[in-house]
Amino acid sequence: MKALQLESPRTFKRLEIDEPAALAPDEALVRTHSVGVCGTDTSAYLGKFALFSYPRIPGHELGVEVVDVGSSVENVKPGDRCSIEPYMNNPNSFASRRGSGNCCQELQVLGVHTDGGLRERFVVRASKLHPSQKLTFEQLALVETLAIGCHAVNRAAPRGGEHLLILGAGPIGLSVLEFARLAGSNVTMLDMNAERLDFCRRTYDLSHTVQTRGDGSELDQLREITGGELFPIVLDATGSAASMNNALNYVAHTGTLVYVGITTQDIVFSDRLFHSREMTLKASRNALPDDFHRIIKQIEEGQIDTSRWITHRAAFGEVIDVFESFTRPETGVIKAMINLD
Repeated sequence: MKALQLESPRTFKRLEIDEPAALAPDEALVRTHSVGVCGTDTSAYLGKFALFSYPRIPGHELGVEVVDVGSSVENVKPGDRCSIEPYMNNPNSFASRRGSGNCCQELQVLGVHTDGGLRERFVVRASKLHPSQKLTFEQLALVETLAIGCHAVNRAAPRGGEHLLILGAGPIGLSVLEFARLAGSNVTMLDMNAERLDFCRRTYDLSHTVQTRGDGSELDQLREITGGELFPIVLDATGSAASMNNALNYVAHTGTLVYVGITTQDIVFSDRLFHSREMTLKASRNALPDDFHRIIKQIEEGQIDTSRWITHRAAFGEVIDVFESFTRPETGVIKAMINLD
């Protein structure tokens, strides 16, 4: 059975691996059809993601087909098309008992801590499968990316009509944008990349986009957009320590800052600024099962248009040759999709 392993930074290796073992009662055997490439994958490829362990078969944004199920499985059946919730938590952990398996202290994420979906077939806990009779495998592979933004906006809890600032117009920032718009927020997008901001204006008809040089010169423009008050809600989706350090400067008095992106570096900011504006600082990690249910339904009902997301595609046999290009913003990549069919 074919698979691709990220052996070390910038080094993929083709593998022939054994067929999956026999199923436990609560497990399912799935066939991979589509694998989305996200910032975690590109950071791991570049050697910049601290939580990634080598060697590892990557792939956590997945559209799969159920091949077989264990004796106690009732939520899916062979032939079902599914998205995978790739967060393998311990249901008895402290966080899981509180309804937050997304940040379980024993969490094992497919394609990060344990082997993921860039292989023909594998076994997964059936409760992590979310089926749809309507969505394509590529659409199902987009659900996890969208779930990150859904959970982040839920953490931010914006009020409809208020200003909201998103830092970073990559795939995670765009997933935040989807749900900020659905929440009725008045969204401004900030990024260093002019092409990505142009994509936001063209694709989402976004009226407020600001290009930053990283020197603070954009503050006057942001104050003008908000009538001088800055932003009640700021979400940083960059994964850049420099951006995350600076993000507090954009938050209004009594406002909330949510860190969505992850960095390996320390975050350092002024306590005086933080306290004087009585800010709320939150992290957002992964997503919850209800996020997957909601997103599948919203795509099925046309509330979320996935047609604008995928800009690049690759067949399984092309991945080693083209993956480097997925790491470069100048290629215009928003979301790359690997198809195993």
